[in-house]
Amino acid sequence: MRATNDAPSVPFRVSGSVSSGTILQPLNASMIAIAIVAMATHFGTSAGISWVISALYIATAVTAPMGGRLGALFGARRVYLVGLVLVGIGSIVGSLAPDVGWLIAAYILLGVGMATHFPNAMTMIRGYAERYCRQPRTALMTLVICSQAVAALGPTVGGLLVGTFGWQSILWINLPVVVLSAIAVTRIADVGFVGGTSASGRQMLNSLDIVGITLFLALITTTMLFLLSLGGEPVWWLIPVWAVALALFVVRERRAGEPFIDVRALSRNRALSATLARTLLTYTSFYCVFFGIPQWLQYARGMSATQAGLTMLPVAAVAICSTIVASWTYRRFGARRTLVVGTCALLVGGLLLASVERSTAPIIVLLLVAAVLGIPQGFNNIGNQNLINSVTSVAEVGTAIGMYRTVQNIGANLSAVVLQVTAGHVIGDEGIHRTGWFIAAAGVILLVEVLLSRNIVSRSVSALPVEVT
Repeated sequence: MRATNDAPSVPFRVSGSVSSGTILQPLNASMIAIAIVAMATHFGTSAGISWVISALYIATAVTAPMGGRLGALFGARRVYLVGLVLVGIGSIVGSLAPDVGWLIAAYILLGVGMATHFPNAMTMIRGYAERYCRQPRTALMTLVICSQAVAALGPTVGGLLVGTFGWQSILWINLPVVVLSAIAVTRIADVGFVGGTSASGRQMLNSLDIVGITLFLALITTTMLFLLSLGGEPVWWLIPVWAVALALFVVRERRAGEPFIDVRALSRNRALSATLARTLLTYTSFYCVFFGIPQWLQYARGMSATQAGLTMLPVAAVAICSTIVASWTYRRFGARRTLVVGTCALLVGGLLLASVERSTAPIIVLLLVAAVLGIPQGFNNIGNQNLINSVTSVAEVGTAIGMYRTVQNIGANLSAVVLQVTAGHVIGDEGIHRTGWFIAAAGVILLVEVLLSRNIVSRSVSALPVEVT
């Protein structure tokens, strides 16, 4: 039985309980941006540390689309709890890691575990709402607000932890969250058993598209290895390997009954493809800011982790405020103008980063540049995510949002490559300036595309909530 609009909301003891595990992803994604310098110092090398970030986001990119399917096959609460266990194991392994290889493995476990929480939290809330005829809208918004708040505070919390207890503390902090979340979901939230089927092993494998996932991993890994090699001597033989992986991936996904990435939807829906491409470039630029500036603050300006975390606070704070303003802008003026505002801010922020960001600049300049760079996240997220809602049917929107989240994670991986090529292992003034020029160039490309694109629909719908990753 479906709840009416005037039905009571899902109680906070349910939404708050299932939200407790979803904060792990934004928390860890934001804290690692501050801790990366301390990790490099601890292990005596910065060469392999970029792969720690890549490990987290590749694992998340692969697992995020699978999270809901796994919940449907084995039960949402069961998969949610398994994700908590993986986060706990990854946190312990990472904090005790003897070398970078172990740390990378730990962050793979973290990425896999954290990616299962959000889709299955949504499933549990909707299952509860249907069972008790409750309205899920407020509960789903709770998930988003928790993610935004934690993402905003993550750099500051991470800076305080690293500055006081060392980089390992950003992993230890996960353990009490894991325990409290497990207790809340099993003892406080009456979510019951949602999902689960009696499908055969063969049907489960087909549903998860293991072959497609393997080819996707090969495609992403060869892309990153080749792009990283451009900073020194290019590894040209990776190009044919990449081409073969791409061809096999496209063929496989076009034929798969339940594809990991719905290539057929992308080929027939140009508006969706354009939105995802725009999102990829936007998030690559955003994560260059998110990961690059904290390293520059610590390497070039000699800031402590705590100081760097506090300096990054305007980025997240402005992002939250700009999300609210962007929601109003979208409802009033539509997607194109919303995206123009965000893209212009990205362009201006890149130019500021390339021109005024210096190790000798006054702190007020750094804070103002950080504030400008927080605007695009709110406006571009609202514009692009609502465009996906506008250009897809009800049956397609779930898959499209899953692809949107995957593209976000791919953008995080590409940002590590961009930082490596433009700034090197140790980011100084010249490196951050080159990164700023890349962001400005991306802003120009995005602005031209937004102004000229025929795929941006003009109709406006109620703005969707945006999850911060």
